[in-house]
Amino acid sequence: MIDFQTDPARYRHWRIETDGPVANLIMDVDEKGGLFEGYELKLNSYDLSVDIELADAIQRLRFEHPEVKVVVLRSGKDKVFCAGANIRMLAGAAHAHKVNFCKFTNETRNSMEDASHHSGQQYISAVNGACAGGGYELALSTEYILLTDDGSSSVALPEVPLLAVLPGTGGLTRVTDKRKVRRDLADVFCSIEEGIKGKKAVTWRLVDETVPNSRFEEAIAAKTGELAKKSDRPDGVSGITLGPLARSFTQNSVTYSSVQVELDRERKLATVTIKGPEDMPPASAEEMSAQGDAFWPLRAARELDDAILHLRLNEMELGVIQFKTLGDSARALAYDDFLEAHQENWLAKEILLYWRRVLKRVDMTSRSLVALIEPGSCFAGTLAELVWACDRSYMAVGAFEGDNRPEATLMLSAANFGRHPMSNGLSRLETRFLGEPDSVTKIEARKGEPLTAEEAEELGLVTFAYDDIDWEDEVRIFLEERTSFSPDAMTGMEANLRFAGPETMETRIFGRLTAWQNWIFQRPNAVGDDGALRRYGSGQKADYNMERV
Repeated sequence: MIDFQTDPARYRHWRIETDGPVANLIMDVDEKGGLFEGYELKLNSYDLSVDIELADAIQRLRFEHPEVKVVVLRSGKDKVFCAGANIRMLAGAAHAHKVNFCKFTNETRNSMEDASHHSGQQYISAVNGACAGGGYELALSTEYILLTDDGSSSVALPEVPLLAVLPGTGGLTRVTDKRKVRRDLADVFCSIEEGIKGKKAVTWRLVDETVPNSRFEEAIAAKTGELAKKSDRPDGVSGITLGPLARSFTQNSVTYSSVQVELDRERKLATVTIKGPEDMPPASAEEMSAQGDAFWPLRAARELDDAILHLRLNEMELGVIQFKTLGDSARALAYDDFLEAHQENWLAKEILLYWRRVLKRVDMTSRSLVALIEPGSCFAGTLAELVWACDRSYMAVGAFEGDNRPEATLMLSAANFGRHPMSNGLSRLETRFLGEPDSVTKIEARKGEPLTAEEAEELGLVTFAYDDIDWEDEVRIFLEERTSFSPDAMTGMEANLRFAGPETMETRIFGRLTAWQNWIFQRPNAVGDDGALRRYGSGQKADYNMERV
């Protein structure tokens, strides 16, 4: 089983060193620390195990170190920053693992950019040595790149000439869209093995600054000092500790404190049930901080995040995820209201931003997603976002015979109107009602009201509403139909339909990832016995099928 939970005491590939407002995040990959056998992680190359630690480090810097205003990404090895994704790993990994690896890597890079743009915790790269492929993609995810001018340090995206694949964690997109490298120069850059160094890298906008070795640390200090002064991260505030999640595994379930995952492998179905808060929110931000990682919105977000990642990588044949909730909607809304009221507090702000990232993780999950809004559910405010993240939603009408739980309702809060945008920059309701924006205005006027199934269906908030006579059969028919379709067709259809509206750099990265990785990584030119990934390092040239497709 691939486990996404770790902590700095168990890191094998990264170190976090903090010094007041500056943290150094040092990549020092253990060659023997790969996730699978059959390869060594030489030259700071990485596999999923390296990225799991990086994702954890980014999260801890946000929650455990509010004093940190600038994070410097560095290498702990001489003459190499990062050689990128490990080629032996890519050559030997199953296709589904490669795609999920690239997706998680993208999400991790995005979380760095999110910290820079929204948390006041700026990321910069200090590149000393070779910075190639995924290593340069890592640097591209920071907001400023310093490159030492020593005659050998360079940046490169050599996947096309060397491996017959593409930089699949957003490399090409960030080169053109983020760094705005001219198209013809980007074409040259991505067609050569040796990369670009020195002043040319600055002129082409591949890096921001290049300095001699003798002034490298001085330049880093100057830049971190400049960025730290602009940050709105608080001074003199203690962070909270992100402790280990309380989890238990059985053959057919994963149980957390606020999330329950049931696995039905025969029906190819996973059920994720989120339990709403048992108590009302604290009276003050100080009490929230005192609760630390036990504070319900943070605890539930961490557990849902882990559950989604577990299903992605460890249960890949479960093609449908159905979301349920249990609890009191008024209490769930009270936590939304509390976080909105304290949004200027650094911890409340980070929790709100974390929910945004978790919901995006749900959006990006290649499974059919359905919300079942049943009696006793609490799809309210932030939890209601899951309804509109799903491909379908079914809501129970009225009370069910023999069921004494409250009638199913939907409740909306300010969180549903821009607090948690999708990758396209729109809220899920704006995306849902792309052709009828007046509907969003009409729905917003109903904030805080418990909406019945009939009202929710009339407002367009759910796909179908059924009473207890039809409920079981209609849901069963949908689930049986969904799991009878081709998983490939479902992935393509859902990825197309979920992201209506404007394109952003983020949607382009994931859209291109879906197309490139699902096609190029299955082509014999890359992964066949005579393909570039298989023959890399053997001294034999790859044998390409030269047809353009």
